[in-house]
Formats: sequence, structure tokens, C-alpha cells
Amino acid sequence: MNPAGGPAVPFPPVEPTATSWELHRLAAEAGEDLVAAGADLAPGTVLAAYRCGLFPMGLGRHGRGPVGWWSPDPRGILLPAEFRLRKSLRQVLPRFEVRVDTAFEAVVAQCADPRREGRWITPEISRAYLELHRGGWAHSVEAWQDGELVGGLYGVAVGGLFAGESMFHAVRDASKVALAGLVRLLAADADDRRLIDVQWRTDHLARLGVREVPREDYLERLERALQAPAVDFSAG
Repeated sequence: MNPAGGPAVPFPPVEPTATSWELHRLAAEAGEDLVAAGADLAPGTVLAAYRCGLFPMGLGRHGRGPVGWWSPDPRGILLPAEFRLRKSLRQVLPRFEVRVDTAFEAVVAQCADPRREGRWITPEISRAYLELHRGGWAHSVEAWQDGELVGGLYGVAVGGLFAGESMFHAVRDASKVALAGLVRLLAADADDRRLIDVQWRTDHLARLGVREVPREDYLERLERALQAPAVDFSAG
């Protein structure tokens, strides 16, 4: 990995002003994904949400309604030790350079491309995660080829949790390469409390080792993950 080239990201992260919203009191029925709507996207609010198993997504057409707070049941997770580095992916890794936090805003912009299906990453969502990035909480793992950004992912790191938000690729396998780079970074200390949240399992992610767990299982794993030491992404 090559972390050089981007703006300095503080480590340890800077704890923001605490939220006034009592997100920890929110609950949902089994099998329901949407827990509540409203509140704000201040850094303290978003971090409090992740710490109690929630994440924000806009509601309405293209996510432009009020902020929704989600806690999927079941939840898609990836344990670093369960990542499947398939032979085909291993063969293409040398074609890419993996960097960390050198193009966070560009990765978010690519993920928010209005031509993509869903288009839930609104300008408000983008600004919220950029602010978290400046505080040392949100990170990007990027795949570069011939000096061009061709794939990547971004998410929020809290203790041993990495909450993946979105990924993109402009070249085949580039997003998988970024995910492999993330796993390598998180698995470096072999701490089995570390957890990658992918929100929902897809067939594509399942081939890489992602599985579903009930919400209660996820919340138990989350509690353990939050006790793990934070990862210094600048040392990637």
C-alpha cells in the first residue's frame, strides 16, 4: 500500500461534539431494516449511530428525503480471516497499486455518480463523510492503475469496526482489489475482534466471504469490535 499523496488524516481520530439524539434507544422488529427517520448528519450523530449498529441513508426518490437510520436484519458482514482471495483475484493484484486516503473525496464522488443505480449518496451524505474523514474517522482504500484512480471503497472505522459504505470500479476487479487491500490492513494484527460491516449481503460479496448474521449476532460482534484498538490507516 502507498498512503502518500493525500492530506494528513489525524490519528488517533478526533472525537466530535456528542450528539443530543438518543440513537441507542432506537429498536426495530425482527426482519425490519429501517429503524427511524430524522435527526442530523453531524459527526457526533453519525458516530453514535455506528456505535449502536445503525447507519444513515436518505429516504425517498434517490435518497433525497429525510435521513433514514438503518439496522438490517439479517446483516452482511465480512470477518477478515474469512476473506476469500480467489485465484483469479490474486493473479490481477500486481496490475494495481493500492493506496489509502489519498483520494477520499474522489472515491466518494465516484460512488455518488448519478448514473449509478440507487444514487442514495446525496451531497449532504457526501459532505457528512468528508467531515468524518477530516476528523480521522472515515477512510478510503483505492485501486490505481497507470496513475489513474480506477476503483475504491470508503467507510468509517471505529475501534475494530470498519463500516463499509460504498465501492466503485472503472476497471474490472478494481473494487475487489481495494477490498483485498482493506482486509490486509485490518488483518495485520490478527485481532479476531475486527469486523467489516457491508450492510447487506449480495451474491457478488458472498463470493468474497461475506455472510449474513441475525441483527442480534451483529450487535454482539459490534460490541466486541468496538473494544479493539483503532487501526492507523496512515501506516497502510
